[in-house]
Amino acid sequence: MLALFGASPALAAAPEAAASEKPAPETPRSPDARRVIDWIAATGDNHGLPYAIVDKQAAHVFLFDARGKALADAPVLIGIAPGDDATPGVGKKSLAEIGPAEKTTPAGRFLAKFGLAAGKQRVLWVDYATSVAMHTIPKGNPKEKRRERMLSPTIDDNRITFGCINVPIAFYNRGLRPQFLKKGGYVYVLPDTKSLEAVFPPLHVQSYRKADASS
Repeated sequence: MLALFGASPALAAAPEAAASEKPAPETPRSPDARRVIDWIAATGDNHGLPYAIVDKQAAHVFLFDARGKALADAPVLIGIAPGDDATPGVGKKSLAEIGPAEKTTPAGRFLAKFGLAAGKQRVLWVDYATSVAMHTIPKGNPKEKRRERMLSPTIDDNRITFGCINVPIAFYNRGLRPQFLKKGGYVYVLPDTKSLEAVFPPLHVQSYRKADASS
């Protein structure tokens, strides 16, 4: 669940209770997430910018500052359809024109920046060309129960969006926005079905270097 700057949601909402409350334990990271985190730290792939790692299979996001310090993590909602590629031209379609199989959250490394979306809403554009953004849960259709899905202990119900990445309000306002607002940052979206090497080719090089060092 949401671990904001090492604190539980209740602690984040009530700083005065910090002295009597223990920080929430860090959310476990999947092997793929740990591998990408280690690669970024070892190579400086973030180029001095803050970054976020979205683990689709775990329905979770991890936020880091420009120096690689872990700041926060939270559950996310992602595209309904499993898949690692955006359908060509999907960014030019209206929501009503997007078919079920096209509602994917594409995997990859994206230079993300804040900008305006429909209704003059300010969002973090992960991939503007395919209309994939990171933002809080939209008001939308209450029957979708997005908040309940995000807070549930399971991850199977976290697939509900058209491709965008929904995050909790506290994570967005207190973590993501302050870090990415000035210069943007990188968002690494881990794959559903492809290998990490297929999505992040430099990992091949890192693996070879580790093998050579141990031989």
